[in-house]
Amino acid sequence: QVHLVESGGGLVQPGGSLRLSCAASDLILDYYAIGWSRQAPGKEREGVSCINSGNGNAWFADSVKGRFTISRDNAKNRVYLQMNSLKPEDTAVYYCAAGGACPALDYWGQGTQVTVSS
Repeated sequence: QVHLVESGGGLVQPGGSLRLSCAASDLILDYYAIGWSRQAPGKEREGVSCINSGNGNAWFADSVKGRFTISRDNAKNRVYLQMNSLKPEDTAVYYCAAGGACPALDYWGQGTQVTVSS
């Protein structure tokens, strides 16, 4: 069974930044497409960003373009979601997922809470 673990969530003021981390002990993340999704209370889960393996092409939802970036640290076997200029509407549980190619992701983590509030 694949285990993905998200970390880095928390409470931040509007305009602030957070960096989420996705780690796995039983997958070499560089071999997989890694995506981030989020689910706010009462709303459906939505894709936020995804980065393919190999060419490293990345996709971002329109709502986060220019504010969020996604990157890999292969030495640490981690994928990061850097979130800047956070807005209250970014409040959600954020999940990372791995798969063969974006957006077909098969393995999911348990999520980390991000709350943007003053």
